Amino acid sequence: MTNSEQSHSDPLEQQPTMLEAIQHLVEVVARLRSPNDGCPWDLAQTPKSLIPYVIEEAYETINAIQSGDANAIREELGDLLLQVVLQAQIASEANQFSLTEIAHGISEKLIRRHPHVFGDVNVQTIDDVYRNWEQIKAIEKGEDPNIAPSLSKKLSRYARSLPPLMAGMKISRKAAEAGFEWETIDGVWAKFQEELAEFKEALAEDNKAHQEAELGDLLFTVINLARWYDLDPSAALQGTNQRFIQRLEQMETVADRPLSDYSLEELEQLWQAAKRKLRGEAGDAEGAGDAEGAGDAD
Repeated sequence: MTNSEQSHSDPLEQQPTMLEAIQHLVEVVARLRSPNDGCPWDLAQTPKSLIPYVIEEAYETINAIQSGDANAIREELGDLLLQVVLQAQIASEANQFSLTEIAHGISEKLIRRHPHVFGDVNVQTIDDVYRNWEQIKAIEKGEDPNIAPSLSKKLSRYARSLPPLMAGMKISRKAAEAGFEWETIDGVWAKFQEELAEFKEALAEDNKAHQEAELGDLLFTVINLARWYDLDPSAALQGTNQRFIQRLEQMETVADRPLSDYSLEELEQLWQAAKRKLRGEAGDAEGAGDAEGAGDAD
């Protein structure tokens, strides 16, 4: 076998180094943004126009991680990395910053905030690490690390850094810990009815901003109800989304024409049939699990 044949048969020798792979990605993105022969779609993008894609790729990465599928995780992390490189490319074109500065900045931040690893600070617990992290972060922001941040500053951080539903739950919990809490669950239900009535009143007006404000108040009250009942609103909504899709999929399986060609009454019948079938399948699966468990017990 020749050296050439041996090199082609060994996939490890064909793999680029990490730096080569990242540099290649940077060059590909730069080409896509080339004014001369780039891609019209990529050239039309701005940092703000790419926000929905950053969010979408982050959620798809989370979904892949939850699935445990290594190939899916690798692919989705690549899509997420693309968003970072694309933002850096656009910023570099505007002489704002580069991918090099992004990488250098986060490296320096990690070193500063881990003095127990890169310095001579001793820590005993994860709580010690967290306290050091918060103190260093406060100093970086020009704040006194010995003075606890105000409640509003804490809550504004959640509003900036988390999806709205998760932020609402965090804000609700922290506010309750600070004393902004109902005495009983009856008070939360009363607030829900109050906000529902105000939302209905707003819908009768021709003021979209007011309508959205009242809808937000109603949703925040629902989040508070979830907190009182120890429920996760994000997981609840995700489950509803999945069930809705599964029922539509079941409807499409038995439909003999596009769903848009059915009447509302026919769609309702298909919907109810899909619910019954999926509920029955879930019951069968649960029963099978119980039977297997009983067999194991024997």
